[in-house]
Amino acid sequence: MALIPLQYRLDGPRHAPVVLLVPPFGTKMSVWEPQMPELTRNRQVLRVNHRGHGFSPAPEGPYSVEDLALDILGVLEDLGFSRVSAVGGGFGGSLLLWIAANSPRTLERLALLAGTPRTPPMHRWDRIASRVRGSGLDSVTADVVLPWFTPDLTDDRPEVAARFTEDFGGIDPGAFASICDAVAGMDQRNLVSDVRVPTLVVSAAHDPLLPPGHGRRLADGLSGARFEVVSGAAHLLGVERADRVNELLVEHMAA
Repeated sequence: MALIPLQYRLDGPRHAPVVLLVPPFGTKMSVWEPQMPELTRNRQVLRVNHRGHGFSPAPEGPYSVEDLALDILGVLEDLGFSRVSAVGGGFGGSLLLWIAANSPRTLERLALLAGTPRTPPMHRWDRIASRVRGSGLDSVTADVVLPWFTPDLTDDRPEVAARFTEDFGGIDPGAFASICDAVAGMDQRNLVSDVRVPTLVVSAAHDPLLPPGHGRRLADGLSGARFEVVSGAAHLLGVERADRVNELLVEHMAA
């Protein structure tokens, strides 16, 4: 499949080192807004939107994890960035794992938030895809969005949860279903041992989608990886606990 020209945005000092931010599927590049003030102090920050998210095109499926990862490499090539650091959220980080294993000179340092080496079989993203195709995106909104935040955030900052729910509703249904199919059978355990990039793995203590055990297994398979658990957050830990996540990212990128 041909590479898709993803929507991207570049912020920060023009000649500074570049850090690439890859969002979780179902969210747009705006999910990284809480990280921008810290990361743009001394880095260019490159953000992308996945296929069908924001203004990125939504070609007809099927998609594979490789297709989605190559889209990102295409953006880097078009911009002339041969080596960057990168942060991936949720299953978006799986694309960075693929890049780290298959294009090892591309990544200088890597951070994975709420990551996993394989999709848990009980998730049944294939069923989510079928429901989207049959009944539309609204039919799966609760299933997809509910794990993103703890009840505390939903109660105390309802406008945040509402904004992300609204963003999810604007995604192209066909593209999202094709991404779900790609994620459904993902198993990268055979790739993990090939990754030689200094890596930080961060899990959220209250993530119902990918609890910390997934991050621990991922970190255990990566040579020399650092593993951290952030309290008081669910799947979108970079939003709910931006203070702690920013601290870890800045420290890792500066190492």
